[in-house]
Formats: sequence, C-alpha cells, structure tokens
Amino acid sequence: MATIKVKQIKSKIGYPVDQKRTLEALGLRKIGQVVEKEDSPAIRGMVRKVHHLVTIVD
Repeated sequence: MATIKVKQIKSKIGYPVDQKRTLEALGLRKIGQVVEKEDSPAIRGMVRKVHHLVTIVD
C-alpha cells in the first residue's frame, strides 16, 4: 500500500491534550521528526486534526 511521510513542524506545547495524544499516536515526539505511515483514512484524519503542527513530506 501507499505510504505518507508526516513531519512535525511546530511544538505541541500549549495545545489541547487530544492534539498532543494525536501526535503521539502518529509517533511524533520532536520537532523535525519524520515518520512514515500507511496512507489510510484514519491516518489522514489524524493529520487533518493536527494540520497546524505537521506537514506532509514528499
């Protein structure tokens, strides 16, 4: 299946707990960290929820 790379570009400090947990569920812990995830509707929804903290890398 296809995969997407998600990069954390902003700190989670000062954001609600649910957004912090979403970042942890994606496997992101540090700014600049990149994780590769399977491209599924669930992952896309998680990325959409924290779109202001992450970016999709080519």
